[in-house]
Amino acid sequence: MNKISLPGPIWLASDLHLGPATPATLEAFTAFLQAAREEAAALLLPGDIFDAWIGDDVIRAAPPWLATALTALRETAARIPVWLGRGNRDFLIGEELARALGAHLLPEPALLETDFGPILLTHGDEFCTDDAAYQQFRQMVRNPRWQAEFLGKTIPERLAMAQQARGESQAANQAKSMEIMDVNPGAIEKVLRDTGVRVLVHGHTHRPARHVLDVDGRKCERWVLPDWDCDHVNPPRGGWLVITSDGPEFYDLEP
Repeated sequence: MNKISLPGPIWLASDLHLGPATPATLEAFTAFLQAAREEAAALLLPGDIFDAWIGDDVIRAAPPWLATALTALRETAARIPVWLGRGNRDFLIGEELARALGAHLLPEPALLETDFGPILLTHGDEFCTDDAAYQQFRQMVRNPRWQAEFLGKTIPERLAMAQQARGESQAANQAKSMEIMDVNPGAIEKVLRDTGVRVLVHGHTHRPARHVLDVDGRKCERWVLPDWDCDHVNPPRGGWLVITSDGPEFYDLEP
């Protein structure tokens, strides 16, 4: 298990889904980063920072929205440690992006040694085991050979493939029940049992909540990070988790 020692207040946010169609969300995120630089000892972003990530080489000629996000992340990483995770939308985030920002890549999963105690952190899509079709897709795109073939294509080709995959995913999800797209309770219990950790934090499901569980007589907690959307819903939604010696606590975006 990959351990990361993180004393002090830790801020965590995921499922921002930044892209050219989310200017208000990007503005809220840059304000969030400015606050994190002043108040957090470390910032962790465990996946789906971007709505799609087709390879680190896009930063070499970044469009304006991405240049804004990268500048804000770089300024934050110059002040506090920043850790980038890979989600189901941005699983191709790699070392080039991390180096360019002065950030670190989160291991999968990551065991955080915090002032509150050990906390297991992951994006969370691996726990949605009832969605067999998605798990098949996840296994395919995480395969190094598939990734090498994809990254060998031109940027326009990759963009077209990402847009096609996104459209197919949206169509497929409409036919799936909400239960299938949520985490499997058995998968959650297994990881808590296997690791011996009492607190699990993840994103992905867009169902922010604190769940209290009993695993073999141990009281455990599962904290689900909120997704962000300041462009397509009213009121806007989003938020983050702060971990201190007192434990985790949710904070919402100001309306």
